[in-house]
Amino acid sequence: MNQPNFQNMSKKELLSYYVKHRNEDEAFYALMDKIYAEPPGEIHPAPQSIDDLKNFPELLERKRQQEQENELQQ
Repeated sequence: MNQPNFQNMSKKELLSYYVKHRNEDEAFYALMDKIYAEPPGEIHPAPQSIDDLKNFPELLERKRQQEQENELQQ
C-alpha cells in the first residue's frame, strides 16, 4: 500500500487523514509536527476589572477573523 506524502498535506488534510487512520503513528507525528511548527496564538491576560471586559467583543471578533483567514490559507 502506498503511503501518502504527509509533508505535502495541509494541516486540515492531514487531520482528516489521521481521523480515518488513527493507528498510523507516522501520520500522528506528522500532524503534531505541523501543529507545533505554527506560531502560538495571541495570548491575553485575564480581565482584572469590569472595564477590561468592555474590550472583549473586539478581541473575540479579531480572533474569529484570524481563524477564518487561517482556514482560507489552508
